[in-house]
Amino acid sequence: MSEGRGGLQPDEVSFEKSHVDYLGGGHKAPEYLNINPNASLPALVDSDLKLWESNAILQYVADKNGSFAYYPREPKVRADIHRWQLWESAHWFPSCYVYLVENVVKPLLMKAEPDRGAIEKEAPNWHKLANILDQRLANQRWLCGDNVTLADIAVAAPMHLHLYQKLPLDQHPNLRRWMTEDVERLPCWKETDVATALGLKPT
Repeated sequence: MSEGRGGLQPDEVSFEKSHVDYLGGGHKAPEYLNINPNASLPALVDSDLKLWESNAILQYVADKNGSFAYYPREPKVRADIHRWQLWESAHWFPSCYVYLVENVVKPLLMKAEPDRGAIEKEAPNWHKLANILDQRLANQRWLCGDNVTLADIAVAAPMHLHLYQKLPLDQHPNLRRWMTEDVERLPCWKETDVATALGLKPT
């Protein structure tokens, strides 16, 4: 949920939030499946439009509300943003998800031990991907230049619980700086703190 909600708020976009009890299976309820047949979060309803996939939601909301500071109209910048959003969905999210499942979901929600073998198997791929980001951020503050864009929200989302996921960010200093000194200081990010919502840290 952090990606969809965090991305809706940088420009004070007005929206009505509806809570879906994911842990209680609310995402599999018939009324929610009518909105998102994938039984995944997030989803957006705008009049007769039912939209799923967080990156599509971010793009639609930014366009509709004229949030062009975060989603510039210039074709090369948009292509760059889209590139990172597609890369996040295809590569970055699946890799970070292994750490989320093994180090957060299993011990905290399922009361099960992490599969260290799964983490060790994924580690080389994760570091390869993290190095791509680290190199990109070596000489610029944000992924697409000097200003935050939808790309930053999208790519940061799979890392939203990085401390609890135990992502090895220390080996990628530019990526760590971007996440801890820039992304996590965004007001929209602070307002959608998943760690607090899950009870991982006090309110």
